[in-house]
Amino acid sequence: MKEYYTLNNDVKIPSIGFGTWQTPDGETAINSIKIAMNYGYRHIDGAAIYGNEKGVGTGIKVCGIDRKELFVTSKVWNSERGYETALKAFEKSLKDLQLDYLDLYLIHWPATANKFTNWQQINSDTWRAMEQLYNNGKIRAIGVSNFLEHHLDPLLENAEIMPSVNQIEFHPGYKQNDCVNFCRDNNIQVEGWSPLGRGKVLGNATLKEIANRYNKSVAQLCIRWAMQNNVLPLPKSITPNRIKENFEVFDFNISESDMELINEMDEFGGSGLHPDHIEF
Repeated sequence: MKEYYTLNNDVKIPSIGFGTWQTPDGETAINSIKIAMNYGYRHIDGAAIYGNEKGVGTGIKVCGIDRKELFVTSKVWNSERGYETALKAFEKSLKDLQLDYLDLYLIHWPATANKFTNWQQINSDTWRAMEQLYNNGKIRAIGVSNFLEHHLDPLLENAEIMPSVNQIEFHPGYKQNDCVNFCRDNNIQVEGWSPLGRGKVLGNATLKEIANRYNKSVAQLCIRWAMQNNVLPLPKSITPNRIKENFEVFDFNISESDMELINEMDEFGGSGLHPDHIEF
């Protein structure tokens, strides 16, 4: 790992993370963590709802890398929002991961007005639990995921601790500029899930043409593009050669003109998972 960002509480976070969404629990999860750590990753992005924290935890345990060198993230799921339930959810994740502490804990999705009349209170209560865990030394940094500006505003009004991270969908064709700018203005590090647009962007002719100029794959271009936009990408794969390829992004820089070309691409490839409209 050659590049790090510094969060608003001075914690250093590796500039690329290894995603574990849809990774089957058990041997697949264990082996993917071992392979990723062997290739140089030091940042693991997980969540309780992924259903694989036991395998991920075992992978961390047997990968041969000192725990202090690793940066491990989990997230509290929607059904566990609230003060007491979030505290219990954290303890379960910690136990499943076989760890003494987490480096980052996130609220996975905001409670929203389309489902809850008291959505602001739910988010605030959940955040209060996160703050307690942080103050007790159980988590090195706390943050949110999939929060847009109108979700963050009321949270920040009552927060004693500012979120260090907001993890949102971010890839060429889906930049969420308003949310990214809001986070930058408030010194919140943006992480990008689905940096390859769930594979939807890989066949794009413009991206292929630009990637060829650097003798890189479209996947590598997308990951580097996120990093040069100061967004921390979280690519996911269980295929060894792709895990390796996704990490080989530290040996080139995209030119300003090519960055502008990608930044100005029309919207495409989005997941359609808008926090105000999801049903889960």
